[in-house]
Amino acid sequence: MTDLTAFIAGLPKAELHVHHVGSASPRIVAELAARHEGSSPVPADPAALADYFAFRDFHHFIEVYLTVVDLIRDAQDVRVLTYEVARELGRQQVRYAELTVTPYSHVRRGIPAPEFCAAIEDARVAASADFGVDLRWIFDIPGEAGLPAAEETLRVALGERPDGLVGFGLGGPEEGVSRGQFKPYFDKARAAGLRSVPHAGESTGPESVWEALRELGAERIGHGIAAARDPRLMAHLAENGIPLEVCPTSNVRTRVVPSIAEHPLPALVRAGVTVTVNSDDPPMFGTTLEEEYAVAARLLDLDADGVAGLARAAVRASFLPPSGKDALLAEIDAYGQA
Repeated sequence: MTDLTAFIAGLPKAELHVHHVGSASPRIVAELAARHEGSSPVPADPAALADYFAFRDFHHFIEVYLTVVDLIRDAQDVRVLTYEVARELGRQQVRYAELTVTPYSHVRRGIPAPEFCAAIEDARVAASADFGVDLRWIFDIPGEAGLPAAEETLRVALGERPDGLVGFGLGGPEEGVSRGQFKPYFDKARAAGLRSVPHAGESTGPESVWEALRELGAERIGHGIAAARDPRLMAHLAENGIPLEVCPTSNVRTRVVPSIAEHPLPALVRAGVTVTVNSDDPPMFGTTLEEEYAVAARLLDLDADGVAGLARAAVRASFLPPSGKDALLAEIDAYGQA
């Protein structure tokens, strides 16, 4: 596995399912917590964050996640966070990343939408120059905040329309939050040229994936692992080339899958479903994109060629223009041959 670990480390990659605030490193989270000490439960000691990020269940994860969101209080915080996320992506040879960003969470905490968008765009330009990482944004609705959040997310997306914006998503808890209620907002976003990438089938069953496909016009599904419980759904995903953004360690850490050994990734692959491997909220889950590739390699019994195939699948499933896809696929091929 040592040789495969080295191969993964150098492999050019695309990351399609990684959350903006959820990618804040322990160092950045601790620095922000120290700045706001006394007004946040988040520890200001990086060593204490591992215990703080021990999640009892998915709902506890959301609670903890929102305490970290509360640490982002001005546009400079946003800019620093985004730039440092890009630094870590660049370290892992990520060439292209679609970062899931939740503007509603920051705007409602007092950061004006134009300042928020300017901050992420400034970081995006700097990340390209300094780290060789091409960042793009998926603006997602925090489902637990309901239709007001959908309205505001759409307003920011279409009103500010930052240059890096490519998609419209839906995150947060799935239980009790129907996908279909957000159809009017996805319809408007799609009409404006944004791509539909909602979460579904993470902590709920296959029905939420069907709903995301039928009501929201999903082109990719965030997580979607519950599809493994519905052969008809797997066949539909395979036949229509609809990829799943799979995040194995995340699913175990949020307790929606009992263990890595029981993860449904192999069943999805056997059914012909296109899967991409992603890190979700890597520091919170004690993982990296490199580690997720290693986990997938163990689950699927892959060699270096198979791992490179995972990287190619992510590029093909991305919203890069054709010329960008061709260039990154060529880089992956050249790396594999070398």
